Amino acid sequence: MSNINSKIKNKAASSSASAPAPVNNNKVYNFCGTKRIILVIYICVTVALLAGIIFRGVNLAIEFKGGTMLTYSYDGELNTNDVSSTVQSVVNSPVTIRTGESLDGSGHQITVSFTSDEGLNADRQFELTNALNEKFPDNKLELFDSNDVSPASGREFLLKCLVAVILAALVIIVYIAIRFRNIGGWLAGLCSILALTHDLIAALASSILFGFEFNANIVAVILTILGYSINNTIVIYDRIRENKSLYPKASLNELINMGCTQSLTRSIRTSVTTIGTMVIVSIVVLVSGYTSLLSFSLPLIFGLISGTYSSIFVAPVTWSWLVGRKNAKASKK
Repeated sequence: MSNINSKIKNKAASSSASAPAPVNNNKVYNFCGTKRIILVIYICVTVALLAGIIFRGVNLAIEFKGGTMLTYSYDGELNTNDVSSTVQSVVNSPVTIRTGESLDGSGHQITVSFTSDEGLNADRQFELTNALNEKFPDNKLELFDSNDVSPASGREFLLKCLVAVILAALVIIVYIAIRFRNIGGWLAGLCSILALTHDLIAALASSILFGFEFNANIVAVILTILGYSINNTIVIYDRIRENKSLYPKASLNELINMGCTQSLTRSIRTSVTTIGTMVIVSIVVLVSGYTSLLSFSLPLIFGLISGTYSSIFVAPVTWSWLVGRKNAKASKK
């Protein structure tokens, strides 16, 4: 009798290990069942964002293409359009204007930047300052800071940023391939990069849509999203690996569905908290006048939203699709 009972228990245990159970007694969502829809959305959104970037064009800041940046302190209120036209009449180049407050809170500041191959010598700076004071005599403009960036230095800085992003992507693929080698690490790493590319394109497209220059803030956004999105994806991959040990006979699609369902609430809560924080930062920036920080906070918001979607849907589902194609080709041989 005891032998019969032990056989029944062993059979029940083996059946429970082979069939995925509901997650926390709730329904396991069939993410892989909608892989076609998810992949179509991914492709369409990516193509649309790339088309928008190409159509609008990327406006590189002077730290990438070379130029001059002048910061003036002033009193009262200034019309930025009038400032732009006055500066442009002196330097004969398109001008970008940013306003803000000094760090010590002692007064207003306005930053004028424009492309310049040879920089702006002291005589030209004096000429420009006089022209501004003649146009705005009541605002008492004074030159606070001056910086020149050569085109060669700008191109070198841009190249270093691109190399840093590419190396980071390669390191991520190698890391995921090694850490998740028991569940097909190389394909998992490749799919995480595909999802990450979607997030970076979303952040870049949003910055262009808002009319921001591609500057150091955008580079910081790209690096932030790179870490944030990959972290979300790795959390889901960890769940899939854990479920593999719990349900060794389950298919990859079942493991992915369980892992994504288990991580869904956590990912949404984390993203809502982070995105909400950046929304508050954007509001404070608008109210306080530090508008230059908007080129960091707004693209980051869109990148985080895209990262939440891609880490839950795009990376695991694309992984499932690639593994399915690989198995189909192997079976034909």
